[in-house]
Amino acid sequence: MTRINDVLVEITPEVLLKAYACGIFPMAESANDPGLYWIEPELRGVLPLDGFRISDRLARTVRSDRFEVRIDTAFDAVIDGCAAPAPGRPKTWINTRIRRLYRELHQIGRCHSVEVWRDDRLVGGLYGVRLGGAFFGESMFHLERDASKVALTHLVARLKAGGFLLLDTQFVTDHLKRFGAVETSRRDYHQLLERALEARPDFFPWPKDKIVSGNDVLQALGRAPVTVR
Repeated sequence: MTRINDVLVEITPEVLLKAYACGIFPMAESANDPGLYWIEPELRGVLPLDGFRISDRLARTVRSDRFEVRIDTAFDAVIDGCAAPAPGRPKTWINTRIRRLYRELHQIGRCHSVEVWRDDRLVGGLYGVRLGGAFFGESMFHLERDASKVALTHLVARLKAGGFLLLDTQFVTDHLKRFGAVETSRRDYHQLLERALEARPDFFPWPKDKIVSGNDVLQALGRAPVTVR
């Protein structure tokens, strides 16, 4: 992982998008650290959209529509959830500058939240940056079992249905490996990124206010729809 000097100057949304287009992204040491630094991993995490793996158990959960998945209705709450301490993650890298920058990207339609609701309570979700045919996943959280997995499944289905070419996970964790995430070299990643940036996909292949059903999601992923009884 290459750490490029600390960023002490002001960063605008436009600068941030140019950084993503060059294959780098910002992080902070902790929530209390006001500084940012640029990261360019030597091995980049990528989740191939055509190689997404979903277990039968998770597919049943998605089909059941036990959770309701919404897009861009509670962006700040999703960042709050991602920044909160969780088992195995006692602290966060999401500081005040990160919150502000990605909120500004959200306001101009370049950063999105995928939100998982149950009985009108936000129980999980993720957020990430959209640029061309690439989506850069930033962070996810869950308060109920499978909630973040459902968010990721809905995201992948949306990206596939909309014609995206790249889902960048930045790093690969054991959790993401279960879904098919792989590490790719910096050179290969830049080739994938260059091709994706030329694409003109649609992040809203379904109407923006539509609650997408589990069957629609699984059909977009190549799984036959099933009537849940």
